[in-house]
Amino acid sequence: MKIHHIRNATMIIETGEHVILIDPMLGKKGTAGPPFTLLRYKPRRNPIVDLPDNCQAILDRVTHCLITHKHPDHIDKAAEIFLKEKNIPITCSVLDEALFKKKELNVVQTIDYWNRVDFLNGQIEGIPARHGYGYVAKPMGNVMGFYLEFPNEPSVYLSSDTIYTDDVEKVLKDYKPDVSVVASGTARLDVFQPLLMRVDDILKFAKTAPGKVIANHLEAVNHCPTKREDLRAKFEKEELSEKTFIPKDGELLEF
Repeated sequence: MKIHHIRNATMIIETGEHVILIDPMLGKKGTAGPPFTLLRYKPRRNPIVDLPDNCQAILDRVTHCLITHKHPDHIDKAAEIFLKEKNIPITCSVLDEALFKKKELNVVQTIDYWNRVDFLNGQIEGIPARHGYGYVAKPMGNVMGFYLEFPNEPSVYLSSDTIYTDDVEKVLKDYKPDVSVVASGTARLDVFQPLLMRVDDILKFAKTAPGKVIANHLEAVNHCPTKREDLRAKFEKEELSEKTFIPKDGELLEF
């Protein structure tokens, strides 16, 4: 299995003949939308970095798309155009089906929470995610993580935009994914608590995960303060370096 980290939460899983695009934010720097925070962090239009130069070749090979939720840093206008022009088959939460079909995207499969179904030549299951600590999770809306299994490949848990919950822990302990992806930017608006795991919960996630851990959702949108080098230092301090990856934009990981 090859996992291409593109930018933010955008990644591509390559397994056999399938090339699966995850949460595409494909616009140029500053084109996806206004700042998510104006006061707490520097107000820069998102995304705050460009796509890596080496991503177009793999994007041209995409055969399918998997979307965890509707926020613009997980599917932006450029991604919508790309998906429609290529008529890419899309799998998403049953709760997002109507919106994506209204946008004339090619939704071919919807997933419900805790329901495992066939997906390509493997299986997929929807995992609950809670997008923030406290009250802010409610207005942030529904989010879905995914647990993926393919024959003769590592199992993958995409936790999506979530804090550490009992559901997250259940997947890590009971499903025992070989590779787990955790959104690690600790995103925060001008008000309310963080929208993603604080660093202590990221460390808890990494310690609990039985396999390898990929930290993404870093240094690409203006409301995410966590830096790669700081998180890497935390992993080193907790002796987690051997099981964790903090990929650069455009980096390829093989499992």
